[in-house]
Amino acid sequence: MSTVAEQLIAKFKERGMRFVFGVPSGSWLYYMEAMRKQDLDFVLVANEASASFMADVCARLTGVPAACYGTVGPGAANLSTGVLGALLDRSPMIALSSEPPEHLLGRTVQMAFDQQAFFKPLTKWTTRLSAERLDQIVDQAYRIALSETPGPVHIGLTEDIGSRQAVSSGSSSQILGSLAQPAPASQALLSAMEKCFSASRKPVMAVGLSAVRAKAGPLIAAIAEKHGIPVVLTPMAKGILREDHPWYTGVLFHALSDRVAETHSQADLVIGVGYDPVEFNYEDWMPRAALLSLDNVEADIDRAAYPGVCDIVGDIGTSLKYLAALPTKASDWDQKALEQRKLKMFADLAPPEGSFGPRAALAILREILPEDGIMTCDVGAHTHLIGQAWRTPEPGLQIMTNGNSSMGFGVPSAIAAKLCRPDKKVACVSGDGGFLMMAGEMALARRRKLPIVFVILADQNLELIRLKQARKNFESYSTVLYEDECPTPNYIFGVPVLRADTAAEYRKALIQGFETDGPVIIEAHIDPTEYLQLIMRKHK
Repeated sequence: MSTVAEQLIAKFKERGMRFVFGVPSGSWLYYMEAMRKQDLDFVLVANEASASFMADVCARLTGVPAACYGTVGPGAANLSTGVLGALLDRSPMIALSSEPPEHLLGRTVQMAFDQQAFFKPLTKWTTRLSAERLDQIVDQAYRIALSETPGPVHIGLTEDIGSRQAVSSGSSSQILGSLAQPAPASQALLSAMEKCFSASRKPVMAVGLSAVRAKAGPLIAAIAEKHGIPVVLTPMAKGILREDHPWYTGVLFHALSDRVAETHSQADLVIGVGYDPVEFNYEDWMPRAALLSLDNVEADIDRAAYPGVCDIVGDIGTSLKYLAALPTKASDWDQKALEQRKLKMFADLAPPEGSFGPRAALAILREILPEDGIMTCDVGAHTHLIGQAWRTPEPGLQIMTNGNSSMGFGVPSAIAAKLCRPDKKVACVSGDGGFLMMAGEMALARRRKLPIVFVILADQNLELIRLKQARKNFESYSTVLYEDECPTPNYIFGVPVLRADTAAEYRKALIQGFETDGPVIIEAHIDPTEYLQLIMRKHK
């Protein structure tokens, strides 16, 4: 007979899980021993929030949920940051936390609180593991986590359950490839879509996160080319259409978003393709035009302000194929003018000669990182620049958080990317604020000898907050991270630090970093003043 710990780990292995991230506790030792025996990699992190961020990114890159763990009380509370991130960034995840022994549930116990109530609004489902129903609970957890819209589930582990004998039901675990796909839209809806589409003269496609999960890139490109339709993306849909595609227009809400708005503000129809408002609400940018929404759910939009909504609820791919098969429509868009506008935008995102600001830092990194390399980023002013300026040839090569937008995401996401894609070059771009939150993970990167280049755009401030204060004519207050320039150390937790004060020094440091057999930190002392002219522009 297997113990609960052994059976749980075996079920995870059956589903292709490769990693569990966390900080151990006494009751977790049974599960760690099971992982050791069954060759499932337990990755020790410095902070449980990192564990949940890493599990999120593993699911994005592999399609298979990873697990994360936090102990009773503070461990579970720390874990919740990345669990919320997985909920709002739409990543399947198995979040595990220890709970008091069964006979003490509901009692006043050191460190304990009601974790079932705590995780309920942060997850798609929360439950407590039972030795008698282990197989059923795990199967249900995976089914819920992976079904549309994907997200995290939480399983509480009472501290006395790991060593008990498990009762196996013998149920099949073959659920990953057999999850029910969204049903195609009805013929009546497809006909309504055709009518709405045919009536437009200047449609725009707005492509979001759900289209990435649907792998809709080729169909989106084909529709844009056939019907002459400009395409705008949300930040987390980056890569679904290459920036050099003739109908690519730009990314909503990020740097120079007013230039992108020059196009979408002219639209008489917005075709939302897998558009998830968890990134940006339609009302924040959409012109007073009709909306044709192709998604698995109805569009979330103020229908009093936007009465012309046509919901095509069903499998996104099926709806797109129908649209692609329609006769070529007459378009009033001037493709040459759109291309010139895009090229002018990218020219303005290029670094001025001789400068060393965030534009130069990103441009040089993009030049040196291979096209198929993975870049992750943290949250801050630089994120807005990355969203527009970073050339992303396919989904998964630029990784950010936008639904949750939690600082501290960048460093653990880069570590997870390297663990999942050891053959790829990986870089992380972070502000000094975000890096400070997760600097402890340098110990993990060094321990695992992970060749990752961590770029810190050092400006000594929470720059995005400082800029927002300035836009409201508030005095800068409490955004300075350190008053005097912090001396650059030679190492952080054993990871070498290379300082760069000029573009030439930065280029040299990047080349050295990517040639190093292990993690390297590059502290790039940039001029942040150029952010002011690039980000937080008007969207309408």
